[in-house]
Amino acid sequence: MNLFDFAPGREGYYGNYGGCFLPEILHSTIEELQAGFRAAKNDPVFWQEYRALLSEYSCRPTPITHLANLSRDLGGAQIYVKREDLNHTGSHKLNNVMGQGLLTKRLGKTRVIAETGAGQHGFATATMAAKFGFSCRIYMGAVDIARQRPNVFWMENLGAEVISVQDGQQTLKDAINAAMRDWATNMADTHYVLGTACGAHPFPEMVSWFQSVIGLEARGQMLQAAGKLPDRVYACVGGGSNAIGLFQGFIDDPDVELVGCEAGGLGPGIGKHASRLAYTDASVGVAQGMKTYFLQNDEGNMNETHSISAGLDYIGVNPILVHLWEKGRVRFEAATDAEVADALRLVMRREGLIPALESTHAFVRAIREAPSMRRDEVILINQSGRADKDIFTVAEALGDAKWKQFIKDKAALYAAE
Repeated sequence: MNLFDFAPGREGYYGNYGGCFLPEILHSTIEELQAGFRAAKNDPVFWQEYRALLSEYSCRPTPITHLANLSRDLGGAQIYVKREDLNHTGSHKLNNVMGQGLLTKRLGKTRVIAETGAGQHGFATATMAAKFGFSCRIYMGAVDIARQRPNVFWMENLGAEVISVQDGQQTLKDAINAAMRDWATNMADTHYVLGTACGAHPFPEMVSWFQSVIGLEARGQMLQAAGKLPDRVYACVGGGSNAIGLFQGFIDDPDVELVGCEAGGLGPGIGKHASRLAYTDASVGVAQGMKTYFLQNDEGNMNETHSISAGLDYIGVNPILVHLWEKGRVRFEAATDAEVADALRLVMRREGLIPALESTHAFVRAIREAPSMRRDEVILINQSGRADKDIFTVAEALGDAKWKQFIKDKAALYAAE
């Protein structure tokens, strides 16, 4: 299945979803980006340069780890993990930003901007900007800045200007809106390094293409490590970049079930979660450059979201994944905040891994479903990032009284700043 073979006149659409819905002022800029990406994608030298850069700078390929203890304890399928947390900067995000950095050079731009929620994309973008010598500005919701302070520290010390977004819910969707306003004002010298596979065409295609390195590596690694392809593949889904990246390695294998894991938050109910497809609160709409499923009311205004993880509380979802979901190729499930805290504790204690809160949503579903599978079956989880950035949130979720007081004191200090 070639995800990017568009019907005539429907470039950027995946079934009924996707497209390019932007204000008139951005049309020339987005057309320039579309043409530049199309040329780069069709140039084998570009892909070779991209892969070489990831190998030399980010230590790819990332390995596959067999979770022997959990597999034995649960008594079902053998569990393997794709270790994107071992990427430079600690997540899958660098795969995308290094590709967009190379494209920015091709386009002759000298300044990059980005949005970030959990801070991993901002951290990766600031790293890329330092590597390539770009001026860099990162937009981040004020709420996310407070709960993801470690990544803010690194962004600033890498030379990026971090802008606290005070609008709306002060989270990821608001950071995206602020970045779009900046882009509309500074089109001549600026590239918007969108961090997930959402937004106007060509961003869903472009980010998915750069993230496909995850799935391409994982496919060969599973054949070598397990002697077969996985029976099920799990990945968390906020915007959906790590999921579509992993899934592309197995999309043409109908016997491999693909499972997307969303933020169930506090459970079903408007404003309690950020699950667009596993629950029933979302509907089709057009916002932030694309047509897809959004958590919105009957008037098209976006609802509030909630998740223990800053990176999964986005209102929309990758239009490619929606198309695959409608075709029955991807199954969507949700994991609640409480389930995530329990799974994180289990994985840390039994395997010595510390997955990011986003990634832990995928662990929740895999841990729940593995016992009902046969011992000769195999599952693969994408550990899209590590939880260094989540230390304050994790301490609070795990009920550590000493750390809770530390967090309270630090929050007061940041508020005073």
